[in-house]
Amino acid sequence: MQILTGVLLGLVAWFLLRILLMGVYTVDQNERAVKTRFGRAVRVPGGKTTLDDPVSEALRPEERERYTYPQVRVIPPGGPYFKMPWEKIYKVSIATMTVNMALDPESPAANDNGTRLEAVTKDQLNTGLTGQIRYRVSEANLYAFLFGIKRPFVHVVAYFVSVLRQRIASFEAKAVPLAPGVEAAGAQAPLAGSEMTGISINDLRKNLRDLNEYMDHECRTAPARYGVILDASLITGIDPPPEVESALAAINTAHNQVSSDISLAQAAELGALHRTGPGILASYLRNVRLALYDKAQQIYLEAGK
Repeated sequence: MQILTGVLLGLVAWFLLRILLMGVYTVDQNERAVKTRFGRAVRVPGGKTTLDDPVSEALRPEERERYTYPQVRVIPPGGPYFKMPWEKIYKVSIATMTVNMALDPESPAANDNGTRLEAVTKDQLNTGLTGQIRYRVSEANLYAFLFGIKRPFVHVVAYFVSVLRQRIASFEAKAVPLAPGVEAAGAQAPLAGSEMTGISINDLRKNLRDLNEYMDHECRTAPARYGVILDASLITGIDPPPEVESALAAINTAHNQVSSDISLAQAAELGALHRTGPGILASYLRNVRLALYDKAQQIYLEAGK
């Protein structure tokens, strides 16, 4: 009987020691943790969801019902903390990560081994895109990251790529306005540089900043959807196939030469007007100025001293 009692006491002591040792944990500075109890994440009081948090402000009305997650109690850095055997701790790093935008998490060999992402422009030109994505886990929506989606980063990359390809396929550069006085003077020649508008690869290359800003704007719903914040996307290169690149180089060279010839011709024309007579050039400038006055809503004139 004494032996049996000693065995039972030993088992109880071992069980309590195991609970004590296995139940203690800490959370690092760049980590956040969520506790589950019998498999259910511990929620914040009041039954709040992500719709009650600013993280969901960017969602469209039709998305709000689909991407609704419970707000969970986030365990901050520190410790030691204690958990019971029926509780489990999920830790995630909230450090900012940078990856190649061509990386396919499910197939690393795709996209030239994750170095070049292909996209088709509006004029059916197959281009290669290079750049980086900077992201981090959203502390405001850890439920979506841990339990809502099996592989959240795969979803984020797929979402980013689909938005980017759609934008590349429909991208059009903004119309280049005429310089002040050119339209008023009746000139029909376009500005230097506008001849190249409409060639998709040139439009995209000249508007990389706008493209990056568009991607940042469109991906602002990623925290509410997947629990991942896209801090920034940086598209650094847009390259067509080599045979197209050489043709574009020839077109750009010809365009630069034409622009130079137009500028020289305009300078020669003004020089000829000046040589025609002392008042011809002044009359030409006066006519241009009058046309501008006719279109202006306000005119500021310098008062005489």
